[in-house]
Amino acid sequence: MKKLVSFAVVLGMLFVNASVVFAQEEASGGGLSELHATFKEKFIEGGVPWMTPILIVLIVGLAIVIERIIYLNLATTKTDKLLSSVEEALATGGVDAAKEVCRNTKGPVASIFYQGLDRYDEGIEIVEKAIISYGGVQMGKLESGMIWVQLFIALSPSLGFLGTVVGMVQAFDDIAAAGDISPTIVADGMKVALLTTIFGLIVAMILQVFYNYLLNKINSLVNGMEDSSISIMDILVKYNAKSN
Repeated sequence: MKKLVSFAVVLGMLFVNASVVFAQEEASGGGLSELHATFKEKFIEGGVPWMTPILIVLIVGLAIVIERIIYLNLATTKTDKLLSSVEEALATGGVDAAKEVCRNTKGPVASIFYQGLDRYDEGIEIVEKAIISYGGVQMGKLESGMIWVQLFIALSPSLGFLGTVVGMVQAFDDIAAAGDISPTIVADGMKVALLTTIFGLIVAMILQVFYNYLLNKINSLVNGMEDSSISIMDILVKYNAKSN
């Protein structure tokens, strides 16, 4: 959680810095000035009290996404190369040498291999149980934080819809105060009300794209873990048969 908060702070600082850059471009008449001016105008028109929570959801959601992308990329291991190294180490130096190879290799696959090799003396069945159990632990680590991204995907349009409903209520209050259903009053009120929905949907779509990418990455890693677990068991069975 501390890591996620740190990422959120960093992204918030980046957003502030980007705003400064946009402001400088605006002062110099740069091309980014129009984008910044439009964004600022629509943000204020949508209502700062309702647009701010949507922006916070985007910042925190992107913080989690960035942390997950970094973690999953670091967790990616060339399983074929690792299996070859472990098999070679078993043939030349035994279980201790294979454990050393796994200890010096980063990633969940190497950790699973190490847990299995560490219990080799207890028998092949215990090794298999250890690999399965620790595989579940590593899978949980890979999926950590995904539930929050999913929550923010659902929360951002909900916040947008809430802002829209409140905006429509305010529009009807303006109509009642004016005593006239003027097209101008209705159009202005509806435009402001719908802006929160637009921003909420945009945030949800951005996070949804990253969520699907992360989900695909996790599935790829899990499939690799399962395939490599079967392969390491075959290697250990063969090694055990030769040793006996």
